[in-house]
Amino acid sequence: MPVYTWVAETRKGRKLKGELEAADERIAMSQLKRRNLTVKKLKPKPKDLFANVSFMQPKVTNRDIVIFTRQFSTMIDAGLPLVQGINILAEQAENKTFRGILKQISKDVEGGSTLAEAMKKHPKVFDDLFVNLVAAGEVGGILDTIMRRLATFIEKAEKLKSQIKGAMTYPIVVMAIAVLVIAVILIFVIPVFEDMFSSFGKALPMPTQIVVNMSRFMKGNIHWVILGIIGVVFLLKRFRATKKGRRMTDDLFLRLPIFGDLLKKTAVARFTRTLGTMISSGVPILDSLEIVAKTSGNVILEEIIYEVRGSIAEGQTIAEPLSENTVFPGMVVQMISVGEATGALDTMLEKIADFYDDEVDAAVAALTSMLEPLLMLFLGGAIGGLVVAMYLPIFTMAGAVAG
Repeated sequence: MPVYTWVAETRKGRKLKGELEAADERIAMSQLKRRNLTVKKLKPKPKDLFANVSFMQPKVTNRDIVIFTRQFSTMIDAGLPLVQGINILAEQAENKTFRGILKQISKDVEGGSTLAEAMKKHPKVFDDLFVNLVAAGEVGGILDTIMRRLATFIEKAEKLKSQIKGAMTYPIVVMAIAVLVIAVILIFVIPVFEDMFSSFGKALPMPTQIVVNMSRFMKGNIHWVILGIIGVVFLLKRFRATKKGRRMTDDLFLRLPIFGDLLKKTAVARFTRTLGTMISSGVPILDSLEIVAKTSGNVILEEIIYEVRGSIAEGQTIAEPLSENTVFPGMVVQMISVGEATGALDTMLEKIADFYDDEVDAAVAALTSMLEPLLMLFLGGAIGGLVVAMYLPIFTMAGAVAG
């Protein structure tokens, strides 16, 4: 059906705009009037030449999903039918990719599918965790509550993710700038000094000669250096894409002296937050653990969670297998054990997640404050060393002249 863009006013004079599908302009106009809107502008939407080119379309972000879940929760709580609520949110969606997905979900629900079944057809937007929680909400008649929990969960998970990215990005950016500055000095600055030193007619001091040799190598082989870096990055990506490579690199990340501890705290926060949300929403424990394992983001953690799932299937507790690894601290295991014993596992998991969210905040702040002077020391030492090496012959000549 054709798509129309519209601009209208509410009875209170508030301006609204959006898009809707209708067989013709007359039907589109009547649909808007039924919503008590005064139509100011209505016209067919121009065709998108890149509509069928997937990589040209905007990606659906977590922000889009959070806004949708919160607004949809409010609409369900107010008694609005599912299809009508989804259609309204589809019209208001700024992201056209997400708008198209919501319209397809609306058609599927209208055709007899459950909301969870309709969302499952779009795994890149609604993952297993989201779909299973929605299914639990539909069965239990608490879909509005589930949507609120999902919105809160996604917001906290995104905050945790951004903290880790920030902690990792800062040193990488500084190191990249340092390498770029050193490369520029070696390729463009050092040759000027080398030409000047060639007129001295004397052997250069060893540090100066080393820097000159490095400069000659960089100038003569810069294209090979760049190709080598690209090749190493490509091979590392290919290696990580293999099962063995993924396991080795994930294990290495958890064993890193500084970042490893931060990643472990993040893993505990994510595990407890996700599992607590699913259990409190009525998802069976075995299904919850399987989804948590798939969304862990680390092969080592995935294996640990599957071990927990296997032990529960055999009648054991969650705490027993968790105590046998080094990722989950003893305090976490004990709190989970208490939660299982008292029947308040979901509440205990949420408390652990909140505690470790704060731990991650503190760890990121400490890491940043520690890395700043170390990176500045490295940057200053590297560039300062180059400068001193280039001035050594000048100092030597000045001493000879003074003598």
